[in-house]
Amino acid sequence: MERKVRQREIILQNIAEAREQLEEIEKSLLNPEYEECELQIDLEHAYHHLNYAWNIRDESDAALATHSDEDFARWSKYPAGEMHEFS
Repeated sequence: MERKVRQREIILQNIAEAREQLEEIEKSLLNPEYEECELQIDLEHAYHHLNYAWNIRDESDAALATHSDEDFARWSKYPAGEMHEFS
């Protein structure tokens, strides 16, 4: 079985980036001039990092090192078929 060292590093990096983005959103929401369009962009950025972290979990280090633009786009999308809705 291939060790997925780089994969874990990328997942950790993306989790940290998502957390930082969410902290920025918290701070921004205290500003009454922070608008919905800014919130949308900021949340999309946080989602991107979480989606990417989840979607690459089974990828090899080699696949991550040589990924295409199409791979990047696919890994950045919300994993709709894999995540359950909470109600």
